[in-house]
Amino acid sequence: MKVGFIGLGRMGRGMASSVRRAGFEMIVHDVVATSGKPLLDAGASWADSPGTLAAQTDVVFTSLPTPADVEAVGFAPGGLAEGLRPGTAWFDLSTNAVSAVRSLHARLAKQGVDFLDAPVSGGPAGAASGKLAILVGGEKPVYDRFEHVLKAMGDQARYIGPIGAGSIAKLVHNCASTGLAVLLAEVFTMGVKAGVEPLALFEAIRQGATGRMRTFEVLGQRFLPGEFDKANFALRLVHKDISLGTQLGREYNVPMRMMNLVMADLDEAMNRGWGERDSKSVMALQVERAGLDPIKVPAEQIKAVVEKG
Repeated sequence: MKVGFIGLGRMGRGMASSVRRAGFEMIVHDVVATSGKPLLDAGASWADSPGTLAAQTDVVFTSLPTPADVEAVGFAPGGLAEGLRPGTAWFDLSTNAVSAVRSLHARLAKQGVDFLDAPVSGGPAGAASGKLAILVGGEKPVYDRFEHVLKAMGDQARYIGPIGAGSIAKLVHNCASTGLAVLLAEVFTMGVKAGVEPLALFEAIRQGATGRMRTFEVLGQRFLPGEFDKANFALRLVHKDISLGTQLGREYNVPMRMMNLVMADLDEAMNRGWGERDSKSVMALQVERAGLDPIKVPAEQIKAVVEKG
């Protein structure tokens, strides 16, 4: 089986490397040719275009930033649609719009090509280590046929349901995690302004009922140290994801008042030029609104609290 992989950024490079380490013959492509070097050094081959890659492979995986990028890789001149043959499959690992993946599925079915949405969760570290959830929507027999490739990428690859189900599950996840981050910023700044020292407050709420589920760990990762500039997951990407999630709510007439408030915060952060900062930088808006000085707890102190359990 020959595996094609397009999109070798921080997420894609880790996933593609896992597939190559599992022994699959691979062909790769990216708009930035130098990003393919680690894969080429590991024995993968390079394709000059998505269409050329598709013509040589049995299954293609894409990991791309936006729905527009997925559309272009699929159907722009030289795109995947020019090379995909009947019986081949395309798994899109991007966080995509539900309407977009359903449209791609229908269009490619006319060519006898199987398209499945397969967004992932776990961040660059999970992509590199294989500790990654892959949420797949599409035809179950196609998922079963390529499950062993998916499981080379992530330890939690699972079939969710028909086309679009994987994207719906991912948008639910990302809306929840982003909303929680904004809510935590709100209540935490209330506690600090009311007089509790930040590290002491973090240590205290971690041991409450909700804290024992480790819900509050997100505070220690970015918010307490006040470190937002070296992005693990860029704000512009979570802005896209939550936009897709609230759009899905509108399409199905589901009120999403809390997430629309979160979306307003994300819009404000983007308007400040924070798109390349970490997604949790949106939490810094609440510190500012609360009239607090920036919260900056030394990393070694946070680590000491976490290690105490």
